[in-house]
Amino acid sequence: MSSFEIVGGNRLHGEIVPQGAKNEALQVLCATLLTSEKVVIENIPNIRDVNKLIDLLQLLGVKIEKLSDDTYQFQADNVDISQMSTSEFSSQATALRGSIMTVGPMLARFGSAVIPQPGGDKIGRRRLDTHFCGFEKLGANVSFKKDRYNVTANKLVGDYMLLDEASVTGTANIIMAAVFAQGTTTIMNAACEPYVYQLCGMLNNMGAKISGVGSNMLTIEGVTSLHGCTHRLLPDMIEVGSFIGLAAMTRSEITIKDVQYRHLGLIPQVFKRLGIDLWQHNDDIIVPQQDHYVIDRFMDGSIMTISDAPWPGFTPDLISIALVVAIQAKGSVLIHQKMFESRLFFVDKLIDMGAQIILCDPHRATVIGMNHEHPLRGVRMTSPDIRAGVALLIAALSAHGTSRIDNIEQIDRGYQNIDERLRKLGADINRIE
Repeated sequence: MSSFEIVGGNRLHGEIVPQGAKNEALQVLCATLLTSEKVVIENIPNIRDVNKLIDLLQLLGVKIEKLSDDTYQFQADNVDISQMSTSEFSSQATALRGSIMTVGPMLARFGSAVIPQPGGDKIGRRRLDTHFCGFEKLGANVSFKKDRYNVTANKLVGDYMLLDEASVTGTANIIMAAVFAQGTTTIMNAACEPYVYQLCGMLNNMGAKISGVGSNMLTIEGVTSLHGCTHRLLPDMIEVGSFIGLAAMTRSEITIKDVQYRHLGLIPQVFKRLGIDLWQHNDDIIVPQQDHYVIDRFMDGSIMTISDAPWPGFTPDLISIALVVAIQAKGSVLIHQKMFESRLFFVDKLIDMGAQIILCDPHRATVIGMNHEHPLRGVRMTSPDIRAGVALLIAALSAHGTSRIDNIEQIDRGYQNIDERLRKLGADINRIE
């Protein structure tokens, strides 16, 4: 098991380019299963979860060619659906939550799919009902036997559906199944994150007929086939938010390049409410050096609350970053993680470092900012999931002394060569194998 050793307290400086969006990559890579023609995808991040999905597609028979460091060509002209029932597929799919999004395209194109209960971060219940209820509305039969979901359909037929939650992966999966369904499919309460926007744009470029893109009501006119295309991933907005938090906590000046600002939603606004200065220059974000930043209050003077919500609300993947940034702010803030009941369970490690945090319940924590008057201290800790791991990394880079973070495979799942990229900014971080 690998670890990071970090000597904190250094101010960083320079430019950093966010990787391609992990969550978008997991969707659009699965969409390559919908056509036998060649699909080229650019700006693919070199991270564990994406690489595992590429391996899974190869196991299904997809021909994959690496054209450059971040560009791959996919051709699913000889897919072996029987592979989904093998122990090898089950083993690989179980280790990757994104594997669930192979079901929609396989069902649409081949009429059946098999998938084990997928893995992923241990951040609370992550049910899959939205996916399978959507498939059933399209006419599929779903059964669960021996820890596997079996989904079959003689014919998919478009229908109206109101999703019980605005699930990003659920919406994506249903869209991919519906593109070949006969007639019209209407999805209400659809997720409208940039990832879904991008997936719909890619599918339309391939010949799908999807309208309402970017809204929570999608209309899909079924087609009989899709052709190839070239698609480029957005920059990862979670990395953008992470780098904003890194600059604030280490009191550094960092320029985040090519962020696609219009797709960031409330992210800049939330960090500004935590007192962080952000300057937009073209499509870059400049975070200037700040020795102090002050948390806003609501207009009536009450304590600020930062909470997650479905898009265009604040993404839950950045709640842990907002929490760690507040540690050294002036003022207090209530962090409310509504979606996952275990995502705040890393705060005990921050408290060990000297943070003033009260964990109110599994969903809420109050952070009493220390205004950089009391530095965090280096400790040894373990990364529980991707986002908490990066929050701990930011805390360690701001702390006095040496920290060690174990289980960094979790961080590697979502952040490409993060130690190398941070060293270029002046961070003292080393990987220990």
